[in-house]
Parts: sequence; structure tokens; C-alpha cells
Amino acid sequence: MSKQWMCAPCGLIYDEQAGLPEHGIAPGTPLADLPDDWVCPDCGVGKDDFHLIPD
Repeated sequence: MSKQWMCAPCGLIYDEQAGLPEHGIAPGTPLADLPDDWVCPDCGVGKDDFHLIPD
């Protein structure tokens, strides 16, 4: 099952199953596998500001 993560500041949802192809992130990419310098495409915060959405 795919995990979904929400950006705390802006609310962007990162769905690991869907990825963000429009931003070069292939479907099926776990948040943990994104580069350490990756930032939210909407507000610019880092991965540490994304919180797991409970099932």
C-alpha cells in the first residue's frame, strides 16, 4: 500500500504511488528515496516538513 505525505506548511500531498511526474519524480518513489535537498514544489520546504497521513 502506498504512503501519502502532507506538507505541513502548504498542504501539498505527496502520494508515493503517484509520484510527481510533472516534477521529475517517477511513480512508486518513496519519500525517503527523494534526494536530501529535494523541496516541496509548492512552498520550498524540505522533506522533514512532510508528515505521514495515517491510513
